[in-house]
Amino acid sequence: MKEHYYDKLLNIKTKEVQQGFHKSLHYHRYEPTPYSALEVLFEKYKLKNNDHIVDFGCGKGRLNFYIHYFFGASVVGIEMDDELYQDAVQNQKSYLKRAKNNKEKIHFLCCLAEEYEVHPEDNRFYFFNPFSVQVFRKIINNILCSYEQSPREIELVLYYPAADYIYFLEKETAFEWIEEVVLPYVYEKNPNERFLIYRLV
Repeated sequence: MKEHYYDKLLNIKTKEVQQGFHKSLHYHRYEPTPYSALEVLFEKYKLKNNDHIVDFGCGKGRLNFYIHYFFGASVVGIEMDDELYQDAVQNQKSYLKRAKNNKEKIHFLCCLAEEYEVHPEDNRFYFFNPFSVQVFRKIINNILCSYEQSPREIELVLYYPAADYIYFLEKETAFEWIEEVVLPYVYEKNPNERFLIYRLV
């Protein structure tokens, strides 16, 4: 029900899950974060309109449009699959027909996540387990290099967090776990149904 409601509200199409698997073992198939999960996350985790969010493996852009609509924050979606990227761009055109605020604050790029050049204003990074830990390591190192050049508060949001992501962050980086947001009802059956928030300290 919520999938239909929010897609209609945002004037986008993001419901379909990508069929099959990516030819590279390092990249996982597209599956959007459920809107019901986004509701739970953003009841507890607040964004400001001056935040700059990067969504790695954004697919058709669901998270980007949701954040832009409800928080007015700047969002960048990174997607390596050209077909999904084109879907995101088409969704952007549809979304902007109705969007009232700061249309220049939403962008999509078609590139490998590890090739994205982290900008000094980027301060929130979202991951729905989109690729292997090897790729994740490269991205975190890019974020850390950006931080060294432009110190700022940086947070990571992980949905359905992989164990090797958690191990890497907690054992090999200066990121610290600050909050867990579990999804009621489903978490009891599947402990991966949660968000973990890490902050660079």
